[in-house]
Amino acid sequence: MSTPADLQTPYEKGNKNQTTTWEECIAFYQQLAQRYPAILSFNQAGVSDAGIPLYAGVVSADGVFDREQIKREGRPVFFNNNGIHPGEPEGVDACMAMVRDLCVEPARLAALGRTVLLFIPIYNVDGCHNRQNTSRVNQDGPELFGFRGNSLHLDLNRDFIKCDSLTARFFNQFFTAWDPDVMVDTHTSNGADYPYTMTLIHTQADKLGSGLGPFLRDTMLPHIFEQMDARGWPTCPYVNPIKDSPDHGIAEFLEVPRFSTGFAALHHTIGFMPETHMLKPFADRYDSMRALVETVMAFTVSHAGQIQQLRKAARELGKHRKQWPVSWVMNEKNPSTFRFKGYAARYSASLLGDYQRLSYDRTQPWEKDIAYYNHFSEDAVIDAPVAYVIPQEWRDVIERLQWNGVKMERITAAKTVQAQYYHISAVSSRPGPYEGHMFHDEVRLEKRKASMQLRAGDYYLPLNQDQARYAVETLEPQGHDSFFRWGFFNSVMEKKEHFSDYVFEDLALELLREEPALKQKFDAWKTANPALLSNQEAVLNFIYENCARYAEPGWRRYPVLSVFE
Repeated sequence: MSTPADLQTPYEKGNKNQTTTWEECIAFYQQLAQRYPAILSFNQAGVSDAGIPLYAGVVSADGVFDREQIKREGRPVFFNNNGIHPGEPEGVDACMAMVRDLCVEPARLAALGRTVLLFIPIYNVDGCHNRQNTSRVNQDGPELFGFRGNSLHLDLNRDFIKCDSLTARFFNQFFTAWDPDVMVDTHTSNGADYPYTMTLIHTQADKLGSGLGPFLRDTMLPHIFEQMDARGWPTCPYVNPIKDSPDHGIAEFLEVPRFSTGFAALHHTIGFMPETHMLKPFADRYDSMRALVETVMAFTVSHAGQIQQLRKAARELGKHRKQWPVSWVMNEKNPSTFRFKGYAARYSASLLGDYQRLSYDRTQPWEKDIAYYNHFSEDAVIDAPVAYVIPQEWRDVIERLQWNGVKMERITAAKTVQAQYYHISAVSSRPGPYEGHMFHDEVRLEKRKASMQLRAGDYYLPLNQDQARYAVETLEPQGHDSFFRWGFFNSVMEKKEHFSDYVFEDLALELLREEPALKQKFDAWKTANPALLSNQEAVLNFIYENCARYAEPGWRRYPVLSVFE
């Protein structure tokens, strides 16, 4: 069926090296919704940090757009997010044409059945307005495109947990409200050179866990790869070389919750992040992206019942878990294999400096089985408490839990409970800022138990609920992207009082006489650190920080309590 001339996208009207502007995109969908109101609902859903409207659309074969009715009827939801990195825009343009074709082609629309297509046309609207053609150094087209950072210079695909942007806050609430079964978030890749136009990141199956992980790995992914091959777009896993080129093997991407697919996993949603190859023409990237989104959507439609049952089972399992994994590490001992098509890697002397540079020789293609590290083992597992208690003053954390549908109760009267808490023994942080935070890469903890006073107004968070996974992975400090790692509790890492050395020198001797445990610790410290004995500040700091008399109860004490009874 030919496309009406007035419903062609900017990509289709041009030379197939054009991407839409924000204004053109929104006007296109508004016109489409006015012409096909029984198929497409398109409305403003939020606002960005720069005050630009955020829009979302819903396509339904029977004209039902009300979210509550869709949820009440248990209808499947397929979610397509686009333009989180506006310099990677093929998904933006492909979505426009796909939604248009659903509106104008009855057979396509009927194939949706009960499934609802939910989409965000452009997520990073701030970056979309920062339009140029120089920020993507290695990319072949389009002629003009947007910028990765938003108006706060944040990469929004690192912001899903910390929510520094209004856009991420909107997304947390939007995603929780709609609770999609499958998500595709469209991107373009940087990295090695190879023949594939399309590569695919997916929710890591071991981390997704329960029945969803095996279903993704054994059923859904093979089907996607098979169908993409049949459509003329052979697809491989995201090319994440374990060394400098794919010859030595590739590893699955451990998409932690700062990324869209890792965030989706906290809600038991299967997520995909297709990454087209930067060096392929924009027209090829566009066509392969549309093929990928349509392939995943068609699979979702045909397997919706099974996916929904597996998601329900995962949530039920979470309500009764005795232990929770909160971090994973790649299993290096037992890789799988993948039949990979590559180009010969070449090394030659750089003309810029005294080193060997890597290049790829496209005249020397190869195809062979390479190591594929696609299994991840549980690295940290915690005993599941009955509930957490979050002191009411930690408002930023409480808000984020609420945005994600976590159920909590306000404590109505002060009471004492036996609880476990963490003492933060040590942290190792990145040397410079990462997305506006001093991220803690390593955390060492000591478990402690005590009678703790809870106040009226504090929050009691039971884990017997659907959103248990989100709560556990954000509140347990060892979690890959826990609130602690992102610095939400940094103030507890600072001592608030100190000493004058000339006074404390005498007090330190007194403390060592009165506190045998302190003396034992100090003797061990001296043996382990002989070079520091000439450093007065180091000696006195150790005694001050480890003595009982002048201890600050809140120093290095993680404020969130775990209740086990």
